Amino acid sequence: MSLVVAKFGGTSVATPERVLSVAKRLVQRKRSGDKVVAVVSAMGKTTDDLIALANQVNTNPPAREMDTLLSTGELVSMAMVAMAIHSQGEEAISLSGRQVGLVTNDVHGKAKIREIHAERIKEALEEDKIVIVAGFQGIDANGDVTTLGRGGSDTTAVAIAAGIHADVCEIYTDVDGVYSADPRVAPKAQKIDVISYEEMLEMAAAGAGVLHKRCVEFARKYGVTIHCRSSFNDEPGTLVKEYESHMEKALVTGVAHDSSEAKFTIRDVPDTEGIAATVFGALADANISVDMIIQNISEDGHADISFTSPKADINRTREVMEAIVEKTGAAEFVVAEDIAKVSIVGAGMKAAPGVAAKMFRTLADAGINLSLITTSDIRTSVVIPGDKGPEAVRALHTAFGLDGDDVFEETQLSAEELAAKMAKGR
Repeated sequence: MSLVVAKFGGTSVATPERVLSVAKRLVQRKRSGDKVVAVVSAMGKTTDDLIALANQVNTNPPAREMDTLLSTGELVSMAMVAMAIHSQGEEAISLSGRQVGLVTNDVHGKAKIREIHAERIKEALEEDKIVIVAGFQGIDANGDVTTLGRGGSDTTAVAIAAGIHADVCEIYTDVDGVYSADPRVAPKAQKIDVISYEEMLEMAAAGAGVLHKRCVEFARKYGVTIHCRSSFNDEPGTLVKEYESHMEKALVTGVAHDSSEAKFTIRDVPDTEGIAATVFGALADANISVDMIIQNISEDGHADISFTSPKADINRTREVMEAIVEKTGAAEFVVAEDIAKVSIVGAGMKAAPGVAAKMFRTLADAGINLSLITTSDIRTSVVIPGDKGPEAVRALHTAFGLDGDDVFEETQLSAEELAAKMAKGR
């Protein structure tokens, strides 16, 4: 018997038929002897519909009220799945973030989990019920509803798995695991059977959309094994876990692509002590995440600072930059929205010289110009023109020997479609 947490995304519960399919899967799992907790996202495009509804009455709604509204999508899903399980002859109970005691900070729209009180889940499991939990939401110290932002339902599932000491946290999606690249961009991409937390964190940070970085960080911190697998078949997916001695450390495990960020450059900022702290302190105070950062060599006492941040925060970032330019006496700031970040990731890169050089040569041979470069022990990332992203992914995937024999048959996404897909996440 295993204690299992299973998370189902919006695609998996998009229609009543799919809700019934999820219910049957959970009932089958329980009847095989497992204790089961499911975490569900909102059905299909419910969240988009709720955002559109809000905009009809207020184009800049208060964050607290927006969280209250958006949290209702998951409440519908959890109740639907619980009712479907009852129709299969099993007992189930649906619980909201408030009811399971998932406590967060008070940052609406991007709340972080502080603690989880799992007693009610444990009691329901002892009563032989299947527990259905609303993902993506919690409550703050004031009792107000909060939402967790991108990757929120995945993070909810991992947090619950940690809280009840589950044997595994299964993340069900519309793909059957983690691939060496997005197979809709690189059709010869191969499914990865096992990947370390460290590599998965870097892949997620670099734009791989299957798992969000936040949930992987949580899993690593609490030692939760994640099994990423398909909602539509019973085939094994990808295990995300701590490295074990027998696990092969590939030179390059995967190539990731992200079109959800914009590049900001502050021109001719005075190169004085504390200027970087001023710039990035202001961004942190505005709760704006920053990824890649580059400062060029000072010339005549001035320098340029470039960084990338989410396009979703572009209006707030512009406001912060306008204030910084005025405060510091910088010449101006410029924004490049049509960019792509492309990264190679692999634990074997730590001890292998020449990997970055090979990446740069491959891109140069393809006629792709680089505007930013950052590296870590197991990741090298570059910023390139947005329309070159898919081409760069395919070239690097081939250059590092990641191509498989089988070809993915789904119609390849355009750069615009891929960017739109990657910009979403829950």
